Amino acid sequence: MQKWLMKNRNRLTAATGILIVLAFATKWLFKSEAAESGLLLAASLIGGFPIAASAWQALKVKVISIDLLVTLAILGAFVIQEFEESAIVAFLFLFGAYLEQKTLAKTRSAIKELVEMVPETALRQTADGDFEEVDLDDLDEGDIVLVKTGGKIPVDGEVVSGSGTANEASITGESMPLDKKPGDPVYAGTILENGTIRMEAEKVGDETTFGKIIELVEEAQDSKSQAERLIDRFSKYYTPVVLLLAIIVGLISQDLELAVTILVLGCPGALVIGVPVSNVAGIGNGAKQGILFKGSEVITKFSKVDTIMFDKTGTLTYGDPRVSQVKKYGQGQLAEQLLVSVEKESAHPLAKAITGYYEDLEAKEVEASQVLQGGGIVAQVAGQQVLVGNRYLLDQYHVPVTKQMERDMEELASAGNSLVLVAVNGQLELALGLKDEIRAGVKEDLAALKKLGVKNLLLLSGDNQKTVDLVAEELDLTEAYGQLLPEDKAEFVKKRQAAGEIVAFVGDGINDSPSLARADIGIAMGSGTDVAIETSNVVLMNGSFDRIPRALALAKATRRNMIENITIALAVVAVLLVSVLASSWMNMAIGMFIHEGSILVVILNAMRLLAYRSKLQKSRKLIENNFSQAAGPYTKGIESIQ
Repeated sequence: MQKWLMKNRNRLTAATGILIVLAFATKWLFKSEAAESGLLLAASLIGGFPIAASAWQALKVKVISIDLLVTLAILGAFVIQEFEESAIVAFLFLFGAYLEQKTLAKTRSAIKELVEMVPETALRQTADGDFEEVDLDDLDEGDIVLVKTGGKIPVDGEVVSGSGTANEASITGESMPLDKKPGDPVYAGTILENGTIRMEAEKVGDETTFGKIIELVEEAQDSKSQAERLIDRFSKYYTPVVLLLAIIVGLISQDLELAVTILVLGCPGALVIGVPVSNVAGIGNGAKQGILFKGSEVITKFSKVDTIMFDKTGTLTYGDPRVSQVKKYGQGQLAEQLLVSVEKESAHPLAKAITGYYEDLEAKEVEASQVLQGGGIVAQVAGQQVLVGNRYLLDQYHVPVTKQMERDMEELASAGNSLVLVAVNGQLELALGLKDEIRAGVKEDLAALKKLGVKNLLLLSGDNQKTVDLVAEELDLTEAYGQLLPEDKAEFVKKRQAAGEIVAFVGDGINDSPSLARADIGIAMGSGTDVAIETSNVVLMNGSFDRIPRALALAKATRRNMIENITIALAVVAVLLVSVLASSWMNMAIGMFIHEGSILVVILNAMRLLAYRSKLQKSRKLIENNFSQAAGPYTKGIESIQ
């Protein structure tokens, strides 16, 4: 029966509304009060039945629900033979639930839009080289998939042949297409705007980056914030209190209609729905921009952040350093060759820069290697011990450093270089200076964070203090600390939390995982790696730094919207209860109309968040549009100012 009622609830709502209209039409056209009463009675029964069924289901688990209040109100109207009010109350309650259902579905549109971006089928290469259309569920890792112009990329993988441009807005929130060629990664849910590619599937189904995004957004939208849990507890006790109040007023006044009216007017519907719908809308807006909030509680806590700590490489800088200077002390080319051998086995941005600088040197076989966290790499190459890292690594292995070497290091650091030192068999052979460009627009974005209420902006880096100080001075940061190990950064987070600060940490999600996990809010920069998604509270699928103030502005707007909805809900209930006790114009039908209207108001207020854009977004969009108009339709590379 319950399943049938749920399935046909909207039909019963429509039938109730039609019967009410027919009742009023009968009275107006035929002056028949008996026919009117009969139709209103039928409307009350049809509309009241699903409400009473829901109330009974709640009572079976010992919950006094809003449905029970409305059911008692309808029964009370029956007793006093106010069929008009009972019918209208039933219809308005059902219609309000219908509107609530529809508008909530609208706020969850981000999920629907994301799911629709994944194709249902794919073109898989067969053993004879042809391509056959198969269901997405039939794809396996290692399969070769063909994607044509305008097609949706079905799985995560790597381009093996062909080329084109892909729109990765569903992953990163950026609409600018990216060139794709053999060796480049591609992601499920993105669109190949032009060209034709063959790709090898690496992740399929729920394991794709896109699948994880959908899962995260779904979990986040279903999670409850502290405010929601508080309101749930409030409603649990509030509803019985309203019931008791109605009984007391009825006994004292001997006015059953007044008691019934209090039951209707005291329903906390807008209060119950107001907070979750704000959070759902805020999370949905973030998902469209490539900003993933991992739950409603994250939004609330993020909105209160007063201290943000940043890693340097890949966060404040592009993470694409270049070798600017090299100091040599002994074996020259041999040391450089050993260095290249070690760095070719590393995925660190500095290693990539070094191997690119020495691309003509042939690497030797690395016999063994060990990473010293926060220091560098210790390796055995061609029978020789090779140390590649910072001063901390050299000190750990007691490598002697002359005064000239000290001066060289000081010179490189003073010029804003990151230092990479190379020692062979206990002797310092090379000192390399590498420079990494600060991200465009970072200074303006940091200023935006200050305007949003962030008091402290700290730079925590494993780089030398001189380089860190230069970056901090250029960006006008509050504090800056260099030569830190991962555990040192986490300790900084702990100390500031102990001082009562609400701390957010921004990093790459890999080297900074201890700090990301320790912070009140961990923010991962990058394209949604497994580590970033698992460790952090907020994932910025696009590496653009401007997503941080966007995310904070959206979190604050969501919390503000939530408070607005709570205020509206409580104000409406208070006004209704005062009106029914202190005025003669308030009745059950009017009260229910206002009550259901308040539910619609809080939902519509929350839906404004779906279209919310911060002032920073608006200004950057204006710049982008002006640039596009000035440069003409063939200009590329607007990513640099986004």
